[in-house]
Amino acid sequence: MSDSDFFLGTGVAVATEIVVCTTCRPAGASRDLPAAGESLLEAVQAATWDLDAALQARIRVRGQACMSGCSRACTIAIQAPGKFTYYFGDLAADETTGAEVLACAQLHAYSTDGNLLRKERPERLRSGILARLPPLVTIEPTGP
Repeated sequence: MSDSDFFLGTGVAVATEIVVCTTCRPAGASRDLPAAGESLLEAVQAATWDLDAALQARIRVRGQACMSGCSRACTIAIQAPGKFTYYFGDLAADETTGAEVLACAQLHAYSTDGNLLRKERPERLRSGILARLPPLVTIEPTGP
């Protein structure tokens, strides 16, 4: 895969982004304890430490308060401009899931359209899909 595979004709590198809901809590979880979503964010961030510099530049991780998947906590989204977006739920907030989320994001980063075949995704991301959204289509204005 060459660097040109990570551009959308704009001269700007396309980065795959992992967005982790930081307020996710499994049903019945105490509000007195840290949110499981925060733990999952930390696990995904820790998994990125072993990436080489080139791949670290192509995968971004960020937290987002409430992604409205409350009944399916913990949730994450994997997205990039010009690619399919995936929204997963029912994830465990642990180191194994953090590593598998990162592995799935790597598949997304190397895919030309962001399509993630079920059989190719890591085990914990083969189910729990809440949404698969098509790439955003930008319509160029015509005329004055």
